[in-house]
Amino acid sequence: CPSQSISLILFLSISPGSTSDSHYKAPNCVFFLTVGLARAKSNSFTHRGELRKAKRIVVKLGSAVVTRGDECGLALGRLASVVEQVAMLQNQGREMMIVTSGAVAFGKQRLRHEILLSQSVRQALHSGQNQIKDMSVPVFEARACAAAGQSGLMALYEAMFTQYSTCTAQVLVTNLDFHDDQKRWNLNSTLQELLRMNIVPIINTNDAVVPPPEPNSDLQGVNVISIKDNDSLAARLAVEMKADLLIALSDVEGLYDSPPGTDDAKLIDIFYPGDQLSITYGTKSRVGIGGMEAKVKAALWALQGGTSVVIANGTHPKVTGHVITDIVEGKKVGTFFSEVKPAGPTVEQQTEMARNSGRTLAALHPEQRGEIIRHLANLLVEKKEEILAANKMDMDIAVNAGQLSSALLNRLSLSPAKLNSLAIGLRQIALASRDSVGRVLRRTRVAHNLELEQITVPIGVLLVIFEARPDCLPQVSALAIASGNALLAKGGKEAANTNRILLELTQEALDIHWVKEAVQLVSTREEVEDLCRLDEMIDLIIPRGSSQLVKNIQSAAKGIPVLGHSEGICHVYIDSEAAIDKAIKIVRDSKCDYPAACNAMETLLVHRDILRTPLFDQIIDMLRTEQVKIHAGPRFASNLTFSPSEVKSLRTEYGDLECCIEVVDSMQEAIDHIHRYGSSHTDVIVTENEDTAERFLQQLDSACVFWNVSSRFADGYRFGLGAEVGISTARIHARGPVGLEGLLTTKWVLRGDGHTAADFSEQGTMEYLHENLPVTQPQPRQIHSS
Repeated sequence: CPSQSISLILFLSISPGSTSDSHYKAPNCVFFLTVGLARAKSNSFTHRGELRKAKRIVVKLGSAVVTRGDECGLALGRLASVVEQVAMLQNQGREMMIVTSGAVAFGKQRLRHEILLSQSVRQALHSGQNQIKDMSVPVFEARACAAAGQSGLMALYEAMFTQYSTCTAQVLVTNLDFHDDQKRWNLNSTLQELLRMNIVPIINTNDAVVPPPEPNSDLQGVNVISIKDNDSLAARLAVEMKADLLIALSDVEGLYDSPPGTDDAKLIDIFYPGDQLSITYGTKSRVGIGGMEAKVKAALWALQGGTSVVIANGTHPKVTGHVITDIVEGKKVGTFFSEVKPAGPTVEQQTEMARNSGRTLAALHPEQRGEIIRHLANLLVEKKEEILAANKMDMDIAVNAGQLSSALLNRLSLSPAKLNSLAIGLRQIALASRDSVGRVLRRTRVAHNLELEQITVPIGVLLVIFEARPDCLPQVSALAIASGNALLAKGGKEAANTNRILLELTQEALDIHWVKEAVQLVSTREEVEDLCRLDEMIDLIIPRGSSQLVKNIQSAAKGIPVLGHSEGICHVYIDSEAAIDKAIKIVRDSKCDYPAACNAMETLLVHRDILRTPLFDQIIDMLRTEQVKIHAGPRFASNLTFSPSEVKSLRTEYGDLECCIEVVDSMQEAIDHIHRYGSSHTDVIVTENEDTAERFLQQLDSACVFWNVSSRFADGYRFGLGAEVGISTARIHARGPVGLEGLLTTKWVLRGDGHTAADFSEQGTMEYLHENLPVTQPQPRQIHSS
């Protein structure tokens, strides 16, 4: 820092070197020293994603984090996890500092142990087992415990950090060290030098001598802070040392809008200055003297000084081992303090709005939901000039950036023809929506005057994540509306302008029945992994994009079901009785029509009998004409003198003008190969033998199995579903192209007349009938205009 360097030079030039010399009291010296150490106002990070840039980090470990549940001794497992993470970040080139509690607990354990050992053998022998068991442990004074435990705590840190070849140094401070300019300068200089030498300072208040906290002293500006607890100490050090980030770990997940554990208490993701007036604080933790109110005040003080702050849980067994690194990576952990409040709602607020409005949407009459979708279809045509203008902006940005492949640019691009096709598909969905939600699937007379129905209902809140495919937004919106589901859509930044106009049109259509907020577009900088953690708000995640995107989401979504497929390894099997013209036509379309699609052929299986026939030669010639790069499977390569490059893996999704060719001896071998190397997406047989085809269709366990048809037909629009939210290869209720039906679940409705379970006991008067009744659909309700 230039200001600090200048003040240090001025100070050294006028001081003779003795700490007791009167020059240190000169007004000018104090003035320059204070200017040098006081942190100039700097900008803290405004978004979690920027935390990856943090160079200097202070980690504050609360008493509840480092102390065992019995408050006597340290939680060694948690402490080891913290040390590992801090050492990892230190080895990445960051400057790490730890503000720690634990000396009192460590000393209490040590003193108890010493007292028990100091008892004479005679006392132990004559006391009796019962007396030993009931013997009370003396209450120790905290300062004595701190004095006894400080050295042991530091030795423990040194031993743990040594495992990672990281050196540590102990720094004990008191409140007075920050009120005296000379001591402040010495502390700052010491810490700067330790960091320069790649040493992790372990900092704590000197509890053996520290005076009682001042009850009426509080945080009073950038240069005045009462070191009442380790929260205020960490905040003061972070500002003094110009730290980029302060991580305060305690025994709660973060800051809640009401005391944790109370009904409707919600974790606050981002906290802004001024919000403290709208929250209620609970009790303090079982140990420590800070409490959440002290943490918030210290955090806001540090934020004012230019240091970003995150308060998070350092005791949760499932996250302790990576909570610090997760925060530094920008993941949504704990409460992040930011000075800049975004103009729009948070993603949590968007999800809540979508859920509430979605419930109203589900309660609408099917014809009303169909009316919304038809209105959206009309808007796509009427407003096509505005849509195409926004899409041109996205295309120009993408082309100039030069980071998208031709396949992705093709997906990003919209045209009048695409919009017309979209509108047609939406009208199909509107038609299908008439008998979707509330459809009776089963009726049973359980007993006299006791009837049970199973009816279709929406799943709830859908999170659809799609890449550079703006046409996906109106498609999935229409499917969500038709099925009565709320929708949270996360589109790729490449289509930001197009997505924005399409969302406006979607919400305009929804607003004709006052459910505008049922569809939300996540346009903030939320990471996909953060969205996948909203397991209490989102009911189903549907990824639309590359296999890598789907894999990442499936890995990140621990508590939310994911509907989709990670790979599209599709096969076309040419049987020995295949017709030449059909085989060539189907192979060309399956591979060359749109090679980037998930339903494009990746492996061509050929029966051995057609290897050296005109059919096989024509297939090879066609692929070469289409500039398809061919990779040979092991068995195919063994049959050729000069073969193409041998495939590295038979389980490869090329997504381009490339494919693998492999030889099989029979239809059954083709099935076995597909089961072993396929992804259960879409697989095709080309044959004129109906018996062979039927056995293939029955025995192959893929989501889509075709006979004499291109694999490219695996699509919701081509299936007549209007559109699809994705293609599922999972073994759940929806497989293959998932349209309206796949977005519904069921609930059971039981209508009785005062029935109780006791009525059907041995002493009861009623018997179960369990009679199947004809399924009749409910009569349409009267549609009101308001």
